[in-house]
Amino acid sequence: MKHLEVSAAILIYKDYLLCTQRGEGKYKYVSFKYEFPGGKIEPGESPKEALRRELFEEMDVDIKTENMQFFYTVNHKYPDFEVTMHSFFCPMKSDAFNLKEHIDYKWVDIDNIDSLDWAPADIPIVRELKKKGLYYSWEL
Repeated sequence: MKHLEVSAAILIYKDYLLCTQRGEGKYKYVSFKYEFPGGKIEPGESPKEALRRELFEEMDVDIKTENMQFFYTVNHKYPDFEVTMHSFFCPMKSDAFNLKEHIDYKWVDIDNIDSLDWAPADIPIVRELKKKGLYYSWEL
């Protein structure tokens, strides 16, 4: 079974989290689901470097790796592939971005984050956020 290693951003602006919605894709079980944006880690990249590259490519968002704070890693088996997803808190200086890869987005607070229809691999991150809250430490 194919295994992917990916990084995901918990993008935060004024205590709101950016949740992005996937479009229709090859796999129906993740089509139109919400996810934390990010993508595949390429050979030679660290999870933070991959996340920085993916956020810039997909959203024109530039988060410096030193401003990313590790949160949680998920291992999930889908019917056609397995994924290891490393998630990071990523503070945003503004709520500006360009949606290039996703069809929609929502800014939600921690109390309402579980109201969205999440991709299965992202659900454990949502659960941990609900349990632990937005505990991060940085100053922009």
